[in-house]
Amino acid sequence: MRLHASRAAVVFAAALFLTRSAGAQQVTKPTVPGAMNFAKLETTVACGGATTPEAVPELKKMGFASIINLRLPTEPGANIDAEAAAAKAADIKFFSIPFSGQSPDPAVADRFLAAITTKGNEPAYIHCSAGNRAGAMWMIKRLVVDRWETEQAFTEATALGLTSPALKQFAIDYAQSHKR
Repeated sequence: MRLHASRAAVVFAAALFLTRSAGAQQVTKPTVPGAMNFAKLETTVACGGATTPEAVPELKKMGFASIINLRLPTEPGANIDAEAAAAKAADIKFFSIPFSGQSPDPAVADRFLAAITTKGNEPAYIHCSAGNRAGAMWMIKRLVVDRWETEQAFTEATALGLTSPALKQFAIDYAQSHKR
């Protein structure tokens, strides 16, 4: 009887471990010329910082279906029109969804979720100037759409570039007021 109980405990522990880790994906940080702070999940998404139009063909080769640019048009070096043109030339969907880290707007998160959850837009490359805002938006997606626990979503978002406590709190507050 004890042997049976021990086996059951081991099987239960293994099942619990596999269930908890099944949702998490490995984050890697390959070098992509023209894309700062590039951090990629195994299959779903990559987040990064300032990205030049010259990086777009490489993103296409990597299999990305869309680019979601969170930079404000007024940011230094944010050449949104040139990046959009490069995306069009490479046949990648391009979304400009300006997101201010100083005054985050829930309507921007709504637009981001609409873009990221539309069939055919993943895998997506999401970027801002450093990766911080991109990580925050991905955390929102994990909390609202995938219904992850806060700490699990925060751990992944941190690996992807989230550094701001204020944006972490924005993501948590948004998720709590936008449960699906």
